[in-house]
Amino acid sequence: MVLTPLRIGIVCYPTIGGSGILATSLGIELALRGHEVHFISYERPFRLPLEHTSIQFHPVDIGDHELFKYPDYTLPLSVKLAEVSRDHRLDILHVHYAVPHATAAILALSMLDPSQRPRVITTLHGTDTTLLGSHPAYGPAIRHALECSDAVTAVSTYLEGETRRLLQTTQPIEVIHNFVSPVLPRRSRLETRLELGVGEDEVLLIHSSNLRPVKRIDLLLQVAARLKEQSRFRLLILAGESFAPYEAEVRRLGLEDRIIVRGRTQNVEEYYSAADIGLITSDSESFCLSILEAMFYGCPTVSTRVGGIPEVIQTDSTGLLVSPGDVEALASQVSELIVNPERRKAMGQAAKQFAESHFTAEIIVPMYENLYYRKTEKAR
Repeated sequence: MVLTPLRIGIVCYPTIGGSGILATSLGIELALRGHEVHFISYERPFRLPLEHTSIQFHPVDIGDHELFKYPDYTLPLSVKLAEVSRDHRLDILHVHYAVPHATAAILALSMLDPSQRPRVITTLHGTDTTLLGSHPAYGPAIRHALECSDAVTAVSTYLEGETRRLLQTTQPIEVIHNFVSPVLPRRSRLETRLELGVGEDEVLLIHSSNLRPVKRIDLLLQVAARLKEQSRFRLLILAGESFAPYEAEVRRLGLEDRIIVRGRTQNVEEYYSAADIGLITSDSESFCLSILEAMFYGCPTVSTRVGGIPEVIQTDSTGLLVSPGDVEALASQVSELIVNPERRKAMGQAAKQFAESHFTAEIIVPMYENLYYRKTEKAR
Protein backbone atom coordinates (compact mmCIF):
# COMPACT_ATOMS: atom_id res chain seq x y z
CA MET A 1 0.00 0.00 0.00
CA VAL A 2 1.37 3.40 -1.02
CA LEU A 3 0.74 6.25 1.40
CA THR A 4 -0.10 9.57 -0.22
CA PRO A 5 1.82 12.51 1.33
CA LEU A 6 -0.46 14.68 3.44
CA ARG A 7 -0.78 18.43 3.82
CA ILE A 8 -0.75 19.02 7.58
CA GLY A 9 -1.33 22.18 9.59
CA ILE A 10 0.13 22.21 13.11
CA VAL A 11 -1.06 24.69 15.72
CA CYS A 12 0.90 25.08 18.96
CA TYR A 13 2.23 27.53 21.48
CA PRO A 14 5.64 28.73 20.26
CA THR A 15 7.08 29.24 23.72
CA ILE A 16 9.28 26.85 25.69
CA GLY A 17 7.13 24.05 27.05
CA GLY A 18 6.45 20.39 26.46
CA SER A 19 3.47 20.87 24.13
CA GLY A 20 5.28 23.26 21.80
CA ILE A 21 8.45 21.16 21.78
CA LEU A 22 6.52 17.97 21.00
CA ALA A 23 4.45 19.66 18.28
CA THR A 24 7.57 21.11 16.64
CA SER A 25 9.44 17.80 16.77
CA LEU A 26 6.41 16.05 15.28
CA GLY A 27 6.21 18.55 12.43
CA ILE A 28 9.91 18.15 11.63
CA GLU A 29 9.61 14.35 11.64
CA LEU A 30 6.52 14.47 9.42
CA ALA A 31 8.36 16.69 6.93
CA LEU A 32 11.27 14.23 6.88
CA ARG A 33 8.72 11.54 5.98
CA GLY A 34 7.61 13.49 2.92
CA HIS A 35 4.56 15.36 4.22
CA GLU A 36 3.91 19.06 3.62
CA VAL A 37 3.80 20.79 7.01
CA HIS A 38 2.42 24.22 7.91
CA PHE A 39 2.91 25.74 11.38
CA ILE A 40 0.41 28.38 12.48
CA SER A 41 1.07 30.46 15.61
CA TYR A 42 1.65 34.02 16.80
CA GLU A 43 5.44 33.47 16.77
CA ARG A 44 7.79 31.01 15.14
CA PRO A 45 8.02 27.95 17.42
CA PHE A 46 11.13 27.80 19.58
CA ARG A 47 12.69 24.73 17.92
CA LEU A 48 11.42 25.18 14.36
CA PRO A 49 14.32 25.36 11.85
CA LEU A 50 14.59 28.59 9.90
CA GLU A 51 14.85 26.76 6.59
CA HIS A 52 13.10 23.56 5.58
CA THR A 53 11.74 22.87 2.10
CA SER A 54 8.68 20.99 3.39
CA ILE A 55 7.80 23.30 6.31
CA GLN A 56 6.11 26.69 6.14
CA PHE A 57 5.35 29.07 9.00
CA HIS A 58 2.24 31.27 8.97
CA PRO A 59 2.19 34.01 11.65
CA VAL A 60 -1.09 35.08 13.22
CA ASP A 61 -1.59 38.84 13.45
CA ILE A 62 -3.21 39.34 16.84
CA GLY A 63 -3.68 43.08 16.54
CA ASP A 64 -4.66 45.47 19.33
CA HIS A 65 -8.08 46.93 18.66
CA GLU A 66 -9.40 49.63 20.97
CA LEU A 67 -12.76 47.87 21.05
CA PHE A 68 -11.28 45.10 23.21
CA LYS A 69 -9.98 45.62 26.74
CA TYR A 70 -7.63 42.65 26.20
CA PRO A 71 -6.10 41.47 22.90
CA ASP A 72 -8.00 38.54 21.43
CA TYR A 73 -6.13 35.56 19.94
CA THR A 74 -8.86 33.01 19.26
CA LEU A 75 -10.63 34.94 16.49
CA PRO A 76 -7.49 35.99 14.54
CA LEU A 77 -6.21 32.42 14.87
CA SER A 78 -9.46 30.96 13.52
CA VAL A 79 -9.33 33.30 10.52
CA LYS A 80 -5.71 32.33 9.80
CA LEU A 81 -6.54 28.63 10.14
CA ALA A 82 -9.37 28.99 7.64
CA GLU A 83 -7.10 30.91 5.27
CA VAL A 84 -4.23 28.42 5.40
CA SER A 85 -6.61 25.45 5.15
CA ARG A 86 -8.23 26.91 2.05
CA ASP A 87 -5.11 28.23 0.30
CA HIS A 88 -2.97 25.12 0.91
CA ARG A 89 -5.77 22.52 0.76
CA LEU A 90 -4.85 21.04 4.12
CA ASP A 91 -5.86 17.47 4.86
CA ILE A 92 -5.24 17.72 8.61
CA LEU A 93 -5.30 20.46 11.23
CA HIS A 94 -3.42 19.06 14.23
CA VAL A 95 -3.96 21.37 17.18
CA HIS A 96 -1.91 20.99 20.34
CA TYR A 97 -3.78 22.26 23.41
CA ALA A 98 -7.53 22.53 23.48
CA VAL A 99 -7.68 26.21 24.47
CA PRO A 100 -7.69 28.23 22.34
CA HIS A 101 -6.38 26.09 19.50
CA ALA A 102 -9.11 23.47 19.19
CA THR A 103 -11.87 26.03 19.67
CA ALA A 104 -10.31 28.21 16.95
CA ALA A 105 -10.02 25.21 14.61
CA ILE A 106 -13.70 24.31 15.03
CA LEU A 107 -14.67 27.91 14.29
CA ALA A 108 -12.39 27.91 11.24
CA LEU A 109 -14.18 24.89 9.80
CA SER A 110 -17.47 26.77 9.85
CA MET A 111 -15.90 29.44 7.61
CA LEU A 112 -14.97 26.90 4.94
CA ASP A 113 -16.91 25.13 2.24
CA PRO A 114 -17.39 21.47 3.26
CA SER A 115 -15.05 20.38 0.46
CA GLN A 116 -12.27 22.56 1.92
CA ARG A 117 -12.47 21.40 5.52
CA PRO A 118 -9.48 19.50 6.93
CA ARG A 119 -9.84 16.88 9.63
CA VAL A 120 -9.20 18.28 13.10
CA ILE A 121 -6.97 16.27 15.44
CA THR A 122 -6.74 17.65 18.99
CA THR A 123 -3.85 16.61 21.23
CA LEU A 124 -4.20 17.27 24.95
CA HIS A 125 -1.01 17.99 26.86
CA GLY A 126 -2.11 18.67 30.43
CA THR A 127 -3.27 21.96 31.87
CA ASP A 128 -5.86 22.42 29.12
CA THR A 129 -7.64 19.58 30.94
CA THR A 130 -6.32 19.47 34.50
CA LEU A 131 -6.33 23.24 35.10
CA LEU A 132 -9.04 24.58 32.80
CA GLY A 133 -11.32 21.57 32.39
CA SER A 134 -13.15 22.17 35.66
CA HIS A 135 -13.29 25.97 35.24
CA PRO A 136 -16.84 27.11 34.43
CA ALA A 137 -15.53 29.75 31.99
CA TYR A 138 -13.54 27.21 29.96
CA GLY A 139 -14.85 23.68 30.58
CA PRO A 140 -17.92 23.84 28.31
CA ALA A 141 -15.87 25.31 25.45
CA ILE A 142 -13.18 22.64 25.84
CA ARG A 143 -15.80 19.87 25.93
CA HIS A 144 -17.47 21.26 22.80
CA ALA A 145 -14.13 21.46 20.95
CA LEU A 146 -13.31 17.85 21.83
CA GLU A 147 -16.74 16.59 20.80
CA CYS A 148 -16.41 18.40 17.45
CA SER A 149 -12.85 17.18 16.75
CA ASP A 150 -12.39 14.30 14.33
CA ALA A 151 -10.00 12.66 16.79
CA VAL A 152 -8.56 13.40 20.22
CA THR A 153 -5.26 12.17 21.64
CA ALA A 154 -3.62 12.50 25.05
CA VAL A 155 0.07 12.18 25.91
CA SER A 156 -0.50 9.78 28.82
CA THR A 157 -3.02 7.31 30.17
CA TYR A 158 -3.25 9.49 33.26
CA LEU A 159 -4.29 12.50 31.17
CA GLU A 160 -6.83 10.45 29.23
CA GLY A 161 -8.45 9.44 32.51
CA GLU A 162 -8.41 12.96 33.93
CA THR A 163 -9.99 14.34 30.76
CA ARG A 164 -12.84 11.86 31.00
CA ARG A 165 -13.30 12.55 34.71
CA LEU A 166 -13.30 16.35 34.44
CA LEU A 167 -15.02 16.90 31.09
CA GLN A 168 -17.28 13.85 30.81
CA THR A 169 -16.61 13.75 27.07
CA THR A 170 -17.99 10.91 24.96
CA GLN A 171 -15.27 11.38 22.34
CA PRO A 172 -12.78 8.47 22.15
CA ILE A 173 -9.32 9.53 23.34
CA GLU A 174 -6.27 7.74 21.96
CA VAL A 175 -3.14 7.71 24.12
CA ILE A 176 0.00 8.54 22.13
CA HIS A 177 2.98 9.22 24.35
CA ASN A 178 5.55 11.95 23.80
CA PHE A 179 8.79 11.16 22.01
CA VAL A 180 12.30 12.53 21.68
CA SER A 181 14.60 12.59 18.64
CA PRO A 182 18.00 12.72 20.36
CA VAL A 183 20.97 14.37 18.64
CA LEU A 184 24.67 14.04 19.34
CA PRO A 185 26.05 16.83 21.56
CA ARG A 186 28.36 19.24 19.77
CA ARG A 187 30.56 19.49 22.85
CA SER A 188 31.97 16.77 25.05
CA ARG A 189 30.82 16.22 28.62
CA LEU A 190 34.09 17.73 29.86
CA GLU A 191 33.77 20.83 27.67
CA THR A 192 30.22 21.53 28.85
CA ARG A 193 31.14 21.03 32.50
CA LEU A 194 34.10 23.39 32.10
CA GLU A 195 31.76 26.03 30.64
CA LEU A 196 29.48 25.56 33.65
CA GLY A 197 32.37 25.65 36.11
CA VAL A 198 31.61 22.12 37.36
CA GLY A 199 34.50 19.92 38.42
CA GLU A 200 34.70 16.24 37.58
CA ASP A 201 34.56 15.47 41.30
CA GLU A 202 31.17 17.21 41.57
CA VAL A 203 27.82 15.59 40.82
CA LEU A 204 25.73 17.72 38.47
CA LEU A 205 21.98 17.74 39.09
CA ILE A 206 19.74 19.11 36.33
CA HIS A 207 16.22 20.56 36.30
CA SER A 208 14.54 21.82 33.14
CA SER A 209 11.13 23.51 33.11
CA ASN A 210 9.19 26.69 32.36
CA LEU A 211 9.24 27.48 36.13
CA ARG A 212 5.45 27.69 36.43
CA PRO A 213 4.09 27.37 40.00
CA VAL A 214 3.13 23.72 39.42
CA LYS A 215 6.85 22.91 38.94
CA ARG A 216 7.45 23.82 42.62
CA ILE A 217 10.82 25.55 42.30
CA ASP A 218 10.52 26.36 46.00
CA LEU A 219 10.74 22.64 46.77
CA LEU A 220 13.58 22.21 44.28
CA LEU A 221 15.64 24.79 46.18
CA GLN A 222 14.73 23.26 49.54
CA VAL A 223 16.04 19.89 48.36
CA ALA A 224 19.29 21.54 47.26
CA ALA A 225 19.57 23.23 50.68
CA ARG A 226 19.29 19.88 52.44
CA LEU A 227 22.02 18.43 50.22
CA LYS A 228 24.53 21.27 50.45
CA GLU A 229 26.18 20.11 53.70
CA GLN A 230 26.32 16.48 52.62
CA SER A 231 27.76 16.29 49.13
CA ARG A 232 29.74 18.06 46.45
CA PHE A 233 27.10 18.88 43.88
CA ARG A 234 25.86 21.64 41.62
CA LEU A 235 22.29 22.15 40.43
CA LEU A 236 21.83 23.32 36.85
CA ILE A 237 18.43 24.90 36.15
CA LEU A 238 17.46 25.23 32.48
CA ALA A 239 14.86 27.96 32.89
CA GLY A 240 12.16 28.48 30.29
CA GLU A 241 11.17 31.75 31.97
CA SER A 242 12.96 34.36 34.09
CA PHE A 243 14.57 32.96 37.24
CA ALA A 244 14.57 36.41 38.90
CA PRO A 245 11.60 35.65 41.23
CA TYR A 246 13.66 32.90 42.91
CA GLU A 247 16.98 34.67 43.32
CA ALA A 248 16.15 35.98 46.80
CA GLU A 249 15.32 32.45 47.95
CA VAL A 250 18.63 31.18 46.58
CA ARG A 251 20.45 33.80 48.67
CA ARG A 252 18.35 33.06 51.76
CA LEU A 253 19.21 29.37 51.54
CA GLY A 254 22.88 30.09 50.94
CA LEU A 255 22.89 28.34 47.57
CA GLU A 256 24.65 30.99 45.49
CA ASP A 257 27.65 28.74 44.86
CA ARG A 258 25.52 25.65 44.12
CA ILE A 259 22.93 26.93 41.62
CA ILE A 260 23.69 27.48 37.92
CA VAL A 261 20.94 29.01 35.78
CA ARG A 262 20.82 28.91 32.00
CA GLY A 263 18.03 29.81 29.64
CA ARG A 264 16.53 26.74 28.02
CA THR A 265 18.43 26.55 24.73
CA GLN A 266 18.21 24.51 21.55
CA ASN A 267 21.23 22.49 22.67
CA VAL A 268 19.75 20.78 25.73
CA GLU A 269 21.55 17.57 24.77
CA GLU A 270 24.88 19.10 25.83
CA TYR A 271 23.60 19.80 29.33
CA TYR A 272 21.88 16.43 29.76
CA SER A 273 25.03 14.66 28.61
CA ALA A 274 27.05 16.61 31.18
CA ALA A 275 24.56 15.93 34.00
CA ASP A 276 24.43 13.00 36.43
CA ILE A 277 20.95 13.16 38.00
CA GLY A 278 17.67 14.81 36.98
CA LEU A 279 15.46 16.37 39.66
CA ILE A 280 11.73 17.08 39.27
CA THR A 281 9.60 18.40 42.17
CA SER A 282 6.29 19.08 40.41
CA ASP A 283 2.84 18.91 41.99
CA SER A 284 1.39 17.70 38.68
CA GLU A 285 2.70 16.49 35.31
CA SER A 286 0.80 14.96 32.43
CA PHE A 287 3.98 13.31 31.11
CA CYS A 288 7.12 15.44 31.79
CA LEU A 289 9.10 15.62 28.57
CA SER A 290 12.24 16.83 30.35
CA ILE A 291 12.49 13.49 32.19
CA LEU A 292 12.37 11.68 28.85
CA GLU A 293 15.02 13.99 27.39
CA ALA A 294 17.32 13.19 30.31
CA MET A 295 16.73 9.45 29.90
CA PHE A 296 17.92 9.48 26.29
CA TYR A 297 21.28 10.78 27.51
CA GLY A 298 21.66 8.22 30.29
CA CYS A 299 20.65 10.59 33.08
CA PRO A 300 18.31 9.03 35.70
CA THR A 301 15.78 11.29 37.43
CA VAL A 302 14.51 11.57 40.99
CA SER A 303 10.95 12.87 40.79
CA THR A 304 7.66 13.23 42.58
CA ARG A 305 5.20 10.44 41.80
CA VAL A 306 2.51 12.52 40.10
CA GLY A 307 0.34 12.37 36.98
CA GLY A 308 1.82 10.54 34.02
CA ILE A 309 5.39 10.40 35.35
CA PRO A 310 5.06 6.72 36.43
CA GLU A 311 4.41 5.95 32.74
CA VAL A 312 7.87 7.35 31.96
CA ILE A 313 9.94 6.26 34.97
CA GLN A 314 10.14 2.65 36.09
CA THR A 315 10.90 3.25 39.74
CA ASP A 316 14.07 1.66 41.15
CA SER A 317 15.08 0.75 37.60
CA THR A 318 15.20 3.87 35.41
CA GLY A 319 14.66 6.49 38.14
CA LEU A 320 13.28 7.07 41.62
CA LEU A 321 9.82 8.31 42.62
CA VAL A 322 8.65 9.80 45.92
CA SER A 323 5.45 11.30 47.24
CA PRO A 324 4.69 14.85 46.08
CA GLY A 325 5.89 17.59 48.44
CA ASP A 326 8.16 15.26 50.44
CA VAL A 327 11.37 17.29 50.50
CA GLU A 328 13.13 14.94 52.91
CA ALA A 329 12.45 11.90 50.70
CA LEU A 330 13.56 13.74 47.57
CA ALA A 331 16.80 14.82 49.24
CA SER A 332 17.40 11.32 50.60
CA GLN A 333 16.98 9.66 47.21
CA VAL A 334 19.18 12.22 45.45
CA SER A 335 21.81 11.84 48.15
CA GLU A 336 21.78 8.06 47.76
CA LEU A 337 22.51 8.39 44.03
CA ILE A 338 25.19 11.02 44.64
CA VAL A 339 27.19 8.70 46.90
CA ASN A 340 26.54 5.58 44.82
CA PRO A 341 27.99 6.22 41.33
CA GLU A 342 27.71 2.57 40.27
CA ARG A 343 23.96 2.48 40.91
CA ARG A 344 23.60 5.88 39.28
CA LYS A 345 25.36 4.67 36.15
CA ALA A 346 23.36 1.43 35.97
CA MET A 347 20.11 3.33 36.41
CA GLY A 348 21.12 5.79 33.69
CA GLN A 349 21.87 2.98 31.25
CA ALA A 350 18.52 1.34 32.03
CA ALA A 351 16.77 4.69 31.52
CA LYS A 352 18.41 5.12 28.11
CA GLN A 353 17.45 1.61 27.02
CA PHE A 354 13.85 2.06 28.18
CA ALA A 355 13.53 5.40 26.34
CA GLU A 356 14.98 3.94 23.16
CA SER A 357 12.58 0.99 23.25
CA HIS A 358 9.41 2.99 23.98
CA PHE A 359 9.65 6.70 23.13
CA THR A 360 11.51 7.27 19.84
CA ALA A 361 10.20 9.09 16.77
CA GLU A 362 10.36 5.79 14.88
CA ILE A 363 7.84 4.34 17.33
CA ILE A 364 5.56 7.31 18.04
CA VAL A 365 5.32 9.32 14.78
CA PRO A 366 3.79 6.41 12.79
CA MET A 367 1.00 6.33 15.38
CA TYR A 368 0.08 9.90 14.43
CA GLU A 369 0.45 9.12 10.72
CA ASN A 370 -1.84 6.12 11.08
CA LEU A 371 -4.41 8.30 12.82
CA TYR A 372 -4.22 10.93 10.05
CA TYR A 373 -4.73 8.31 7.34
CA ARG A 374 -7.62 6.70 9.17
CA LYS A 375 -9.37 10.05 9.34
CA THR A 376 -8.61 11.18 5.78
CA GLU A 377 -8.76 7.77 4.08
CA LYS A 378 -5.90 8.88 1.83
CA ALA A 379 -3.96 5.60 1.81
CA ARG A 380 -3.83 4.15 -1.69
